[in-house]
Amino acid sequence: MIFLSVVALQAQTGTLPIIHIETDNHQAVNSKTIYVGGTFYIVDSHNSDNNLGSKESPLNLEIRGRGHSSWRGAKKPYKIRLAEKHPLCGLPTHRHWALLKFYEPTVAGLQLGKIMDMDWTASAVPLEVVLNGNYLGLYLLTQTNRISSNRLDIYEQPDNNEDESTIPYGWLVEVDNYKESNQITVREGTSWNLSITYHSPEVLSQAQKSWLTNEFIKINTAIYAEDKANSTWEQLIDVDAMARYFIVQEVMDNTDGFHGSFYLHKDSAEDARWVAGPLWDLSCGQREKTDYTFRMKASYGFTPHWIGELIKDEDFCAAVRAAWDDFYLAKVDSWIEYIDDHLLPCSEAYEADKKLWQYTDQNTLPQRTERLKSALLANIEWFNANLPVGLNSAVGDLEFADRRAVKVEYINLAGQRNSKPWTGINVKLTTFDDGTTATTKIINN
Repeated sequence: MIFLSVVALQAQTGTLPIIHIETDNHQAVNSKTIYVGGTFYIVDSHNSDNNLGSKESPLNLEIRGRGHSSWRGAKKPYKIRLAEKHPLCGLPTHRHWALLKFYEPTVAGLQLGKIMDMDWTASAVPLEVVLNGNYLGLYLLTQTNRISSNRLDIYEQPDNNEDESTIPYGWLVEVDNYKESNQITVREGTSWNLSITYHSPEVLSQAQKSWLTNEFIKINTAIYAEDKANSTWEQLIDVDAMARYFIVQEVMDNTDGFHGSFYLHKDSAEDARWVAGPLWDLSCGQREKTDYTFRMKASYGFTPHWIGELIKDEDFCAAVRAAWDDFYLAKVDSWIEYIDDHLLPCSEAYEADKKLWQYTDQNTLPQRTERLKSALLANIEWFNANLPVGLNSAVGDLEFADRRAVKVEYINLAGQRNSKPWTGINVKLTTFDDGTTATTKIINN
């Protein structure tokens, strides 16, 4: 989406919750590092339970800019920090929130993370924003990725920790494609560097920094081991979670999935491993998918960390297929319905936003939603036909030439099975003589 100049200010539509923010002395919010103090209140004319504070009695907050490339656009994203914890628009109590530009793949992708049973995935609520009396349009009020009882609920080790027995536990880090001050960098394979931004703990002792550096050197060595059958990366990384993360990126066709905003966390159990997630910064290529996303070209250079090696590992591929069967057989249709239910009510506010920021894409939100759903469903069918199987596999080559089908069943949305297709949407389940199965989604009119 390309934004041009801002046209004359207009009134909010009132079709969604509205957050009114007023900074102290109407200071401009023009920094990503320095918070500006102010107040806020939320009005929801359709659900009074979402009302919080009032024009006469607003609540205190601080606000600053956020993002990398998104911050360079005319319409800015923001980070807000409340003076006290509050539940906002039905989301659990917290102090830290983000106001992201409205983007349909964000809504779809975050829900996909929940459906795929990631450890924790942020929620986003569409709302309109008024800053210092100026209407800024349609945004997504979004939970931020943080270790907290109401967010990613894991152990969090303290800053400047020197205790070697606890340093290996309680981490939230990000494989990053931007240089940051809170970052370590190690060599990955023979091709490129791997930059790890640490979000929690925020300030590292030398002992913590040394441990983190050595840990990711060890992970890289294990992932790039030539002997995939006896590799040790599974002792360091949760295979099932990485498989689910991979599926999300493939279904979304998100080029950045293994390039940046690639979060990992580690809890405090004795056998704790690094777990992929939480998700962040999701997009959808909305193009014809001809290969795994990390292998396809994009309009910019990107570095697909790890996944090129992981997909050669048969245990990883088996975990992908197991997670895929659970999703493909039972959860696709409810996800598509969710996308409609949560995007279409934003249509009027989207039109106001489109006018305010002079979008070059003049399609309506229902049209854009249909285009997104079509792309996602096409991605799903492509991936289902090209599930990874290990080191020597290629797209379309599942190495099952000698299999013989011994049973075919058709499963409808109610979970009922039949030897013939049901009317409507079916999943065709084929069982082969070697015990393996294959699934295909079909529509019988």
